[in-house]
Amino acid sequence: MQLIIHYFSDTWLFQWYTVFPISFFLMILSDKDIRKAIDLGRIKVENNQSDLFQHIHASSMDMRLGSDFKLYEHSKFAVLDPKKPESFIGNMRNISVPDGDPFIVQPGEFVLGVTEETITLPDDLVARVEGRSSLGRLGIIIHSTAGFVDPGFSGTITLEISNLNRLPVALYPGMRVCQLAFEVMSSPAETPYDKKPHSKYQHQVLPEESRLTVDPEFRKMDN
Repeated sequence: MQLIIHYFSDTWLFQWYTVFPISFFLMILSDKDIRKAIDLGRIKVENNQSDLFQHIHASSMDMRLGSDFKLYEHSKFAVLDPKKPESFIGNMRNISVPDGDPFIVQPGEFVLGVTEETITLPDDLVARVEGRSSLGRLGIIIHSTAGFVDPGFSGTITLEISNLNRLPVALYPGMRVCQLAFEVMSSPAETPYDKKPHSKYQHQVLPEESRLTVDPEFRKMDN
C-alpha cells in the first residue's frame, strides 16, 4: 500500500490518500489545526468574546447558547403537514430571554434554539454538531437530526432542543451548549452550500423553523 501526501493550496494541512486499495482517510481537525484554520480565516467564528480559543478542546470547539427560542403553538394547529404550508406558517412563538434569566425546557418539550456564534466554513470542510455530555446527563438533547453543517455555510446554528428528563431543565443564554468537530473533505465541494440553488438557511441569525415546504418535491406538488 502506497501513501501519497497531497498539500492543500495554503499548505496548512495534509490530506492522505491510499492508492491501493482505493480509499482515503478523512480527518477531524485537532485543537492545533482548529486554531490555525481560524487564524488563516478558513474557519470564521464571530461572537462577542475577545478570546475565540478559550473553548477549543482536543478535537472540537464549544458553541454557546443564544437568547432567542421558538416554540410550536400546539393548541392552534392539529398537525404539521409538508404539503400544506399553512400548517407551518405562524405556528411558532418567539421568546427572547433577558440577560441572566433561564429558559426552562419542560419534560418532553421540543424547542428551537440558536448559537450565539456565527460560523462560516470553506468549501472543503464540514462541521458536526454534538451535544455536551454534561447536558446530556440532564436529559437535554441539542440536535434531533440536524447535526451536520455543510461546506460553504454561513450563519448561526439552529439547535433542536429536547428534554428527555421527567424534570424541567433550566438553560441559560451564554452557557456552552454544544460543540463543533471539523472534518476535512476528500476534495472541495463543487456546489458548496452558498452556491446551492435551495440553500434555505444561509445567513440565518435567529432560530429558523423548518422550510421543508420550499423543497423541490413539495413545490412540484403545488403545481
